[in-house]
Amino acid sequence: MGKKQTVDALVDGGKASAGPPIGSSLGPLKVNIGQVVAEINQKTKDFAGMKVPVKIIVDTEDKTFTITIGTPPASQLIKKEIGIESCSGEPHVNKIGAITFEQIIKVARMKQSSLIVNNLKSAVKTIAGSCQSSGILIDGKDAIEILKEIDNGNYDDLIKNEKTEPSAEKKKQMADLTKELLSKSESRKKEKAAAKAAAEAAAAAQATAAPATGTTPAATPGAKTAAPAKDAKPAPAAKKTEKK
Repeated sequence: MGKKQTVDALVDGGKASAGPPIGSSLGPLKVNIGQVVAEINQKTKDFAGMKVPVKIIVDTEDKTFTITIGTPPASQLIKKEIGIESCSGEPHVNKIGAITFEQIIKVARMKQSSLIVNNLKSAVKTIAGSCQSSGILIDGKDAIEILKEIDNGNYDDLIKNEKTEPSAEKKKQMADLTKELLSKSESRKKEKAAAKAAAEAAAAAQATAAPATGTTPAATPGAKTAAPAKDAKPAPAAKKTEKK
């Protein structure tokens, strides 16, 4: 057994290629890059549309390799589940999507091995926390409310049975709610952009406005101050009238 060398890379799920970063890193190790890429794509095909961390461990003597696949960040898995492109920049006031509790369990199972938790219920709570920081509702409720219900045991049966697929009706309800929330979010963005543009225009207009009444007007460029006449004599001082 030869010396082991590890190559870490972040690839698009199911779409790794022999180009950088994999090809450039494995080239000097003389390993079969085509085989490596094929195995990575096979193992990451379920993460299509997401960035996936992979670890390639190469035996530098016999050129064999082992590939381990990490999981994308929880936020990426959540976004993929509900079909949105980005999370909310203001999660406490701007909700941009809704996910079912069953989908939360699904994501928790995918992430459980990489989380510092000792059971699925704790993993579910971690994913619910990610929803809170991303502006995602769970079953139409704020994630904080769901976390309290988890602690109260309201979802123990779902978690115990590892139910990861919601009913078609429930999934549609959350999909419709997501569309509604996204629409409101876009409207809010446009309103904020319009308000910002109006404020900037007002500030610019004020900066170029005429000076306020009572201020001394600026001297006209090139104007000369009138000089006193050449032979002008000072006016005589006023005489004081003596009292008799």
